[in-house]
Amino acid sequence: MSDKPFCDFVYEAIVDIEDVQSLGQSPTGQRFIVNILGGEFNGPLLQGKVLPGGADRQLLRPDGIKELDALYEIQTDDGAFITVHNQVIIDMHSPHQRYARSVVKFLAPTGKYEWLNRRVFVGDLESQQPTRNAVKIRVFQVN
Repeated sequence: MSDKPFCDFVYEAIVDIEDVQSLGQSPTGQRFIVNILGGEFNGPLLQGKVLPGGADRQLLRPDGIKELDALYEIQTDDGAFITVHNQVIIDMHSPHQRYARSVVKFLAPTGKYEWLNRRVFVGDLESQQPTRNAVKIRVFQVN
Protein backbone atom coordinates (compact mmCIF):
# COMPACT_ATOMS: atom_id res chain seq x y z
CA MET A 1 0.00 0.00 0.00
CA SER A 2 1.33 3.42 -0.96
CA ASP A 3 1.65 6.29 1.51
CA LYS A 4 0.71 8.71 -1.27
CA PRO A 5 -2.66 10.46 -0.73
CA PHE A 6 -5.58 9.39 -2.92
CA CYS A 7 -5.77 12.84 -4.53
CA ASP A 8 -3.43 15.79 -4.99
CA PHE A 9 -4.61 19.40 -5.27
CA VAL A 10 -4.09 20.82 -8.79
CA TYR A 11 -5.73 24.25 -8.75
CA GLU A 12 -8.59 26.44 -7.60
CA ALA A 13 -10.42 28.56 -10.16
CA ILE A 14 -12.84 31.44 -9.74
CA VAL A 15 -14.96 31.52 -12.89
CA ASP A 16 -17.17 34.54 -13.60
CA ILE A 17 -20.47 33.64 -15.20
CA GLU A 18 -23.54 35.27 -16.72
CA ASP A 19 -27.01 34.69 -15.31
CA VAL A 20 -28.68 31.38 -16.09
CA GLN A 21 -30.66 31.36 -19.35
CA SER A 22 -33.46 28.83 -19.86
CA LEU A 23 -33.37 26.74 -23.04
CA GLY A 24 -36.72 25.07 -22.42
CA GLN A 25 -38.01 21.68 -21.45
CA SER A 26 -36.73 18.44 -22.99
CA PRO A 27 -37.80 14.81 -22.55
CA THR A 28 -35.04 14.40 -19.95
CA GLY A 29 -35.59 17.66 -18.03
CA GLN A 30 -35.36 21.45 -18.04
CA ARG A 31 -32.37 22.79 -19.99
CA PHE A 32 -30.27 25.86 -19.18
CA ILE A 33 -27.06 27.52 -20.35
CA VAL A 34 -24.62 29.71 -18.42
CA ASN A 35 -22.02 31.64 -20.43
CA ILE A 36 -18.51 31.86 -19.01
CA LEU A 37 -17.11 35.39 -18.86
CA GLY A 38 -13.57 34.66 -17.64
CA GLY A 39 -11.74 34.29 -14.37
CA GLU A 40 -8.49 33.07 -12.88
CA PHE A 41 -6.96 29.86 -11.54
CA ASN A 42 -4.05 29.14 -9.23
CA GLY A 43 -2.30 25.98 -8.13
CA PRO A 44 1.13 24.59 -7.33
CA LEU A 45 1.91 23.50 -10.92
CA LEU A 46 -0.16 25.85 -13.06
CA GLN A 47 -1.84 29.22 -12.82
CA GLY A 48 -3.36 31.70 -15.21
CA LYS A 49 -6.68 32.94 -16.49
CA VAL A 50 -10.00 31.44 -17.54
CA LEU A 51 -10.82 32.71 -21.01
CA PRO A 52 -14.26 34.11 -21.90
CA GLY A 53 -16.37 32.30 -24.48
CA GLY A 54 -17.03 28.94 -22.89
CA ALA A 55 -20.39 27.80 -21.59
CA ASP A 56 -21.97 25.49 -19.06
CA ARG A 57 -24.94 23.52 -20.39
CA GLN A 58 -27.21 22.38 -17.59
CA LEU A 59 -29.99 19.84 -17.25
CA LEU A 60 -32.37 19.79 -14.29
CA ARG A 61 -33.62 16.23 -14.26
CA PRO A 62 -37.12 15.26 -13.06
CA ASP A 63 -35.56 13.71 -9.91
CA GLY A 64 -34.12 17.12 -8.89
CA ILE A 65 -30.50 16.34 -9.81
CA LYS A 66 -28.71 18.96 -11.88
CA GLU A 67 -26.15 17.86 -14.49
CA LEU A 68 -23.64 20.46 -15.69
CA ASP A 69 -21.51 20.06 -18.80
CA ALA A 70 -18.99 22.91 -19.05
CA LEU A 71 -16.52 23.36 -21.89
CA TYR A 72 -14.05 26.26 -21.84
CA GLU A 73 -10.40 27.25 -22.22
CA ILE A 74 -7.78 28.34 -19.75
CA GLN A 75 -4.47 30.04 -20.50
CA THR A 76 -1.48 29.46 -18.25
CA ASP A 77 0.76 32.33 -17.15
CA ASP A 78 3.40 31.09 -19.60
CA GLY A 79 0.98 31.16 -22.56
CA ALA A 80 -0.27 27.57 -22.97
CA PHE A 81 -3.93 27.11 -23.96
CA ILE A 82 -5.73 24.17 -22.33
CA THR A 83 -9.30 23.04 -22.97
CA VAL A 84 -11.29 22.06 -19.87
CA HIS A 85 -14.32 19.75 -19.97
CA ASN A 86 -15.99 19.67 -16.56
CA GLN A 87 -19.00 17.39 -15.99
CA VAL A 88 -20.72 18.01 -12.66
CA ILE A 89 -23.50 16.35 -10.67
CA ILE A 90 -25.31 18.57 -8.14
CA ASP A 91 -27.67 17.13 -5.56
CA MET A 92 -29.33 19.88 -3.54
CA HIS A 93 -31.25 17.27 -1.51
CA SER A 94 -28.24 15.42 -0.10
CA PRO A 95 -28.95 14.56 3.56
CA HIS A 96 -25.93 16.36 5.01
CA GLN A 97 -24.95 19.12 2.57
CA ARG A 98 -25.16 20.17 -1.05
CA TYR A 99 -23.30 17.62 -3.17
CA ALA A 100 -21.45 19.07 -6.18
CA ARG A 101 -18.72 16.81 -7.57
CA SER A 102 -17.24 16.54 -11.03
CA VAL A 103 -15.03 14.68 -13.46
CA VAL A 104 -12.61 17.08 -15.15
CA LYS A 105 -10.87 16.31 -18.44
CA PHE A 106 -8.14 18.38 -20.05
CA LEU A 107 -6.83 18.72 -23.59
CA ALA A 108 -3.38 20.26 -23.21
CA PRO A 109 -0.70 20.89 -25.84
CA THR A 110 2.38 18.72 -26.13
CA GLY A 111 5.11 19.82 -23.76
CA LYS A 112 5.08 21.10 -20.21
CA TYR A 113 1.36 20.47 -19.54
CA GLU A 114 0.78 17.24 -21.48
CA TRP A 115 0.65 15.33 -18.17
CA LEU A 116 -2.90 16.74 -17.87
CA ASN A 117 -3.89 14.52 -20.82
CA ARG A 118 -2.74 11.36 -19.01
CA ARG A 119 -4.36 11.57 -15.59
CA VAL A 120 -7.80 11.36 -14.00
CA PHE A 121 -9.10 14.50 -12.29
CA VAL A 122 -12.05 15.18 -10.03
CA GLY A 123 -13.39 18.39 -8.62
CA ASP A 124 -15.94 20.22 -6.57
CA LEU A 125 -17.98 23.31 -7.27
CA GLU A 126 -19.17 26.10 -4.98
CA SER A 127 -21.27 29.14 -5.87
CA GLN A 128 -19.79 32.52 -4.95
CA GLN A 129 -23.19 34.28 -4.97
CA PRO A 130 -24.38 36.67 -3.67
CA THR A 131 -20.95 38.34 -3.32
CA ARG A 132 -19.85 37.54 -6.90
CA ASN A 133 -21.61 36.05 -9.94
CA ALA A 134 -19.04 33.27 -10.10
CA VAL A 135 -18.27 29.70 -9.11
CA LYS A 136 -15.24 28.32 -7.31
CA ILE A 137 -13.91 25.10 -8.82
CA ARG A 138 -11.28 23.01 -7.05
CA VAL A 139 -9.54 20.32 -9.11
CA PHE A 140 -7.66 17.27 -7.78
CA GLN A 141 -5.57 14.61 -9.53
CA VAL A 142 -6.47 11.03 -8.62
CA ASN A 143 -3.28 9.11 -7.85
